[in-house]
Amino acid sequence: MTPTSPTTLLASSYAEINTTLFTNASSTQSLAAPGLLIPLVYLVVCAVGLWGNTLVIYLAWRSPAGQNSVTALYILNLALADDLFMLGLPFLAAQNALSYWPFGSPVCRIVMTLDAVNQFTSIFCLTVLSLDRYLAVVRPVQSAKWRRPKVAKCVNITVWILSFLVVLPVVFFSGVPGNSGTCHIAWPEPAQAWRTGFIIYTAALGFFCPLLVICICHILIVAQLRLSGQRVRVAPNRRQGPERKVTKMVALTVTAFFLCWFPFYALNIINLLWPLPESPRLYGLYSFVVALSYANSCLNPIIYALLARPFQRGLRRILCRASVKVADGVLKAGDEGGHGELSKVSGISQEVKSLRMQPRDENGGASVIEEQVQQEVGTSGQKALPEELGASEKENMLGISYL
Repeated sequence: MTPTSPTTLLASSYAEINTTLFTNASSTQSLAAPGLLIPLVYLVVCAVGLWGNTLVIYLAWRSPAGQNSVTALYILNLALADDLFMLGLPFLAAQNALSYWPFGSPVCRIVMTLDAVNQFTSIFCLTVLSLDRYLAVVRPVQSAKWRRPKVAKCVNITVWILSFLVVLPVVFFSGVPGNSGTCHIAWPEPAQAWRTGFIIYTAALGFFCPLLVICICHILIVAQLRLSGQRVRVAPNRRQGPERKVTKMVALTVTAFFLCWFPFYALNIINLLWPLPESPRLYGLYSFVVALSYANSCLNPIIYALLARPFQRGLRRILCRASVKVADGVLKAGDEGGHGELSKVSGISQEVKSLRMQPRDENGGASVIEEQVQQEVGTSGQKALPEELGASEKENMLGISYL
């Protein structure tokens, strides 16, 4: 296979599908015939990722501890990078559906650069978050002077700068050269040497090194927690609960990162060693692998929703506020239209009363609903004070903590 112009948009770390797997432009255009399935998958991943990460950003920003918690600042930066990473998917879907790049060379360079920067920033943020958890659990005293909001903000800025430096080749060599009609990286001669070197060093910096750091941090965290439990001689049934929760968080985070990114890098490294044949099935497989790498940015909010009680509480508040607004709208419609909507209003009133009479559970579920009812439909017109966060929640507003 002789290297020529690739035909598809930058899709992840080194940004081009065709530079690695497909090097014959004419045959690849037939392989990448316009279709709806792959672009639809890209758009669904984009919608889910944007919604989930925007929700994380909103809850983190509105939290009283959002600007003062080190962990919250790292999570906020991770959600921002994941959110911006999703913005490249509509362009990828458009080129995949049309089999050409319709937006021009300047937009191509901007999109590819932003896509690559945000992809690396997302992975680096996940690594920094793991290091922060290691310091908080294993070295709490020694790391106290480093785990401060000002330091966290400087680290976040450094992560963005480092990500930009890593993808400088994308900035210099991406575009729509000649009559290719596609957005890709046009490597200088010797193109094969440039391509191979770029793949190897981005795979090392964007996957293998971060994965090694994440695994080491989580192993040390679990070991420290078990050692601490044995020292204080906690009863096994009391010690297993926190350990099981920590293990679940570690397993979900590392497994999601590994499963989403390993197929992408593995497929491209295999192609370097043993060039893969061109076929529609292989092209479809690679398109799926690209979507899977983007899907990693969708999974972090889901992990928070499953395991972080403060995040669950904030989500319930948003949903409850929306339901109360719907109830207010029905009440107004009933006032304007007579008694036609009285049955709906009565039903909603009964539901609200039943919710307010529920006892408070350990997660504060009923208390959250009662608080929202008092805020939105209180007879005095005065909003209730927001629920005070506990000390552990102020330190880690999304509950991503191993302590």
